[in-house]
Amino acid sequence: MRKLLFLALAALTVSQSVMAKKDPAAPKTSTAPAEEIHWLTSVEELQMKMQQQPKKVIVDMYTGWCGWCKKMDAETYTNPAVVKYINNNYYALKLDAERKDTINFQGKQFFFVPEYKTNGFALEILKDYLAKGGNLMYPQTVIMMENFQNPNPIPGYLTVPQLEPVLTYFGDNAYRRQSWDQYSKTYQPRWGGAAAPATSPAGH
Repeated sequence: MRKLLFLALAALTVSQSVMAKKDPAAPKTSTAPAEEIHWLTSVEELQMKMQQQPKKVIVDMYTGWCGWCKKMDAETYTNPAVVKYINNNYYALKLDAERKDTINFQGKQFFFVPEYKTNGFALEILKDYLAKGGNLMYPQTVIMMENFQNPNPIPGYLTVPQLEPVLTYFGDNAYRRQSWDQYSKTYQPRWGGAAAPATSPAGH
């Protein structure tokens, strides 16, 4: 009986050893979390950062009901090259155009405007664009120079190849040397993907 038990245990040990060799444990891997754009939601905090270190600003103007805004968030603003470039060259503001709180900006107060279903701060940023017949649509990407100068709205959904030349045109200060038409016609994409028809920033 003892001999049979010993043989059974020996067989079990050999079987487990063979199984372990056939099915090794998966190696442990660690995945670093993907880097994200350092979005600000407070206009007051943005102004404090601008006083400490002037930088250009990208504003992602969206609404809660805007499906294309969500798509741009999920696909364009998660691209690693886009994330890195924005974080290195811009302050990024995520602005709900329909927010109903009061926004204090450069000594003025901006309130929700029921007539447009839009916060007055969003209308202030877009006032020149709207005065020239631009449409109040979302998503709306706005590029501002240091100290909130010269807002440049780009309406509509932007893919990575469409957003890239806009970001680099202002971020690399190419706007000081050449027109948008010259820049966009000769631009060579750096971040992968085929070149796409570039959307002109308002006023360029």
